[in-house]
Amino acid sequence: DLTMQTQLEAVNGKKMQALEVFAHALRFFKQHAVQELKDQCPSLPERDAIRWVITVPAIWKQPAKQFMREAAYKAGLVSPENPEQLLIALEPEAASIYCRKLRLHQLIDLSCKPPTNGLAPDHSIDSSFRQAREQLRRSRHSRTFLVESGIGELWSEMQAGDRYIVADCGGGTVDLTVHQIEKPQGTLKELYKASGGPYGAVGVDLAFEKLLCHIFGEDFIATFKAKRPAAWVDLTIAFEARKRAAAPSRASPLNISLPFSFIDFYRKHRGQNVETALKKSNVNFVKWSSQGMLRMSSEAMSELFQPTISQIIKHIDDLLKKTEVQGIKFLFLVGGFAESAMLQRAVQAAFGHVCRVIIPQDVGLTILKGAVLFGLDPTIVRVRRSPLTYGVGVLNKFVEGKHPREKLLVKEGKNWCTDIFEKFVSVDQSVALGEVVQRSYCPARPGQRKTIINIYCCATDDVVYITDPGVRKCGTISLELEALGDASSPVRGRREIRASMQFGDTEIKVTAMDISTSKTVRATIDFLSN
Repeated sequence: DLTMQTQLEAVNGKKMQALEVFAHALRFFKQHAVQELKDQCPSLPERDAIRWVITVPAIWKQPAKQFMREAAYKAGLVSPENPEQLLIALEPEAASIYCRKLRLHQLIDLSCKPPTNGLAPDHSIDSSFRQAREQLRRSRHSRTFLVESGIGELWSEMQAGDRYIVADCGGGTVDLTVHQIEKPQGTLKELYKASGGPYGAVGVDLAFEKLLCHIFGEDFIATFKAKRPAAWVDLTIAFEARKRAAAPSRASPLNISLPFSFIDFYRKHRGQNVETALKKSNVNFVKWSSQGMLRMSSEAMSELFQPTISQIIKHIDDLLKKTEVQGIKFLFLVGGFAESAMLQRAVQAAFGHVCRVIIPQDVGLTILKGAVLFGLDPTIVRVRRSPLTYGVGVLNKFVEGKHPREKLLVKEGKNWCTDIFEKFVSVDQSVALGEVVQRSYCPARPGQRKTIINIYCCATDDVVYITDPGVRKCGTISLELEALGDASSPVRGRREIRASMQFGDTEIKVTAMDISTSKTVRATIDFLSN
């Protein structure tokens, strides 16, 4: 489980706190961005006038989002006293916000109508992919980012209530979100909770590493990574270039350059050359070239992509079968992995008959540009779905025959049932932006200065007790109370604190008020110290 003390281990075995690593990366990006702004805008506004937006996968849980916020504080992007200066944006949401503003000439439509026999001609699809790759290549040369004042032409094709899926295919994860456009205001409504999994482009890299382990030995690859980390990075960069060049229509082999240190290291450790290792491995479609390269056939490269792409196709297919996701009009492919012709072809073949499969021209920058639009108007996504059921444990009056005897608590002569799960919000429940869930709490003692409330969560809706299977403590709400003197206290008896929680934003937020004084109570919510 992720905490503030979580450590990362480098290839050489050295460990460092993950928070330090993330903060260091964010600090670099901050300095780079501010310097770029200074170069282009001499009258740069004060630090407090900058709003920062950090994007995260939609499937990330609350602890991970809070972790990024803490890393941003540590990096000096904003201060904890001004948390509203930092927004956490969900990556597929950002992409969705950007896609709805695109003009038709900024889109690549992979869809084509299948003929009567249900089989689309290969040549027409291949030409679509060639067109897609060429437009993507051209778009990379342009750094212009125009924010349209109105909605793009794609918007004009959509009716009120039209639904679409955004598949954010990145390096580590694939995120799926389903949105509905609300006219005339142009806001977005989430129809199904964000889903996805670890099916990003890294899966192809791992498949390549597995292939190398099969050819040269798992122990050798592990030793090489530890002893020659720079050379290993060179090898992965060489593979990355070939991975991007892979295409369904490609017949010629792909050459991957092996660093000289790899060849030399293998000869010293194994007493034979890499060509001999290749022959002994009996790996089909991978040969050794006289230029010192691994020569991979198109079939071999396709095999590396297959497991990851199959997972993505299955996940999209499962999502399309959900009742809430019927009548999808568009499927937007975004993210770095969406540039892959292999993935484009597979998604189009699987879902082109169900909806229009569309790729923005600047597919790799879609999330970045959408995050800017989100920063300008964070209210654009009006309704979200809760990813989990959240609640607290409370006491209810004990009812014979309904509550189990082991939950019975006798207090001041009254029978109570302990561990009742009181819901704040249910999994997949629609929650509007700004919608508030309120609960009142009374400190146990009159002079109490702090109240801690444990939050519980689970992935199902039928939870009854906080001890049920699948229920876990996921965070705490802290209410810091002011001391009430005799003269200032207008109310005798129990003190009531009203907590207000918001579940409709990208992060769960809490505020609180002392009912007796109408003063704001300092309230914080913590998912990392659990």
